[in-house]
Amino acid sequence: MKAKALGPIPTGFETKNGELAIGGLTASELIEQAGSTPLFVYSSTLLEQRIRQLREALPEKLGINYAIKANPYEPILKLMSGLVDGFDIASGGELKMAVAAGLDPARISFAGPGKRDDELEAAVAAGVTLNLESEGEARRALAISKRTGHTPKLAIRVNPDFELRGSGMKMGGGAKPFGIDQERVPALAREIIGAGAEWRGLHIFTGSQALEADAIIEAQSNVLDLAGQLTREIGHPLPKLNMGGGFGIQYFSNDKPLDLVAVGDALKTRFDSLPGELADTELCIELGRYLAGEAGVYLARIIDRKVSHGETFLVTDGGLHHQLAASGNFGTVVRRNYPVAIASKFAQEATEISNVVGCLCTPLDRLADRAELPRADVGDIVAVFCAGAYGATASPSAFLGQGPAWEMLA
Repeated sequence: MKAKALGPIPTGFETKNGELAIGGLTASELIEQAGSTPLFVYSSTLLEQRIRQLREALPEKLGINYAIKANPYEPILKLMSGLVDGFDIASGGELKMAVAAGLDPARISFAGPGKRDDELEAAVAAGVTLNLESEGEARRALAISKRTGHTPKLAIRVNPDFELRGSGMKMGGGAKPFGIDQERVPALAREIIGAGAEWRGLHIFTGSQALEADAIIEAQSNVLDLAGQLTREIGHPLPKLNMGGGFGIQYFSNDKPLDLVAVGDALKTRFDSLPGELADTELCIELGRYLAGEAGVYLARIIDRKVSHGETFLVTDGGLHHQLAASGNFGTVVRRNYPVAIASKFAQEATEISNVVGCLCTPLDRLADRAELPRADVGDIVAVFCAGAYGATASPSAFLGQGPAWEMLA
């Protein structure tokens, strides 16, 4: 049986007493502390390290926002509060999470189509910036502000004519449910300014999970060009420009790391010659997966080892109900292996080819296919890496009554 390559394990993880260690504690110690498996463990060290890398590579004047949809775990939000410049939410529920974590609403912007009136009202009352997705949403926000007496902070999310090449999910270009087509933006901006709203600028998000520096550089250049053009057409200064994100991480064996230095150098050069319309504009990018993804590990315990038609299956107490993306059921066309290891034998060499599966009664519940791993038995611990984003909250934890995984910040 031919092995199938595993994705690359992110750098920064340790080995202690032969086991995977995070924050100085072994996987078994972390599980004992949590009380059980399955368990998501997030490394505060790796989160802080990623922010430092960004600060060093990117222009000093560029703010960094955390998109909390990637991982809204409260201890992470509290940690990020001292590391990033702002936060982006996508629902009223995330607004409640952000407020519960003590985040300042003045640092929060709210994007996403289909905002309900109660969500708009809560955001306006709290002083959150609304990134408007349609003319209808703008008029509902203005009506709510008139009824409640709160001045709304309004920005416009733009659906540009271009996209982010090579992105895993394209959020701009062509017909999209996201944002307002760029040619309609100036008229709406003038309308909301004329209505007495606090004009907060533009949000231009073109795509996510891109690994090609040239594609990100091109998209950022296009965003700045478009922002300058729209500002001229609006006829009012642009207070803030959210340039979106799109920075990808390595999930699969053939993925190459994003050249962050190249992206930063190109942006520094571009910032040296910004058009006059953007000279006083606050500039930021919005990142979620790139900040949290590689800092997280999902730990599950092997509860059965079985052989079927000559293939070995390691059956764990975890699965796609916590790691939908790693199972290959979150937007991928061809299933490829995430980085996976036997955490309890992290220092050992691979000796066999095995399949790692979950506990659900469906053939979709696979965490690694034909993976080269050390011999693993009942009681050993499996680690799925790149689990810090779109894991615990983007997976169907209620499926088959399994319930959520434990989480901890180490």
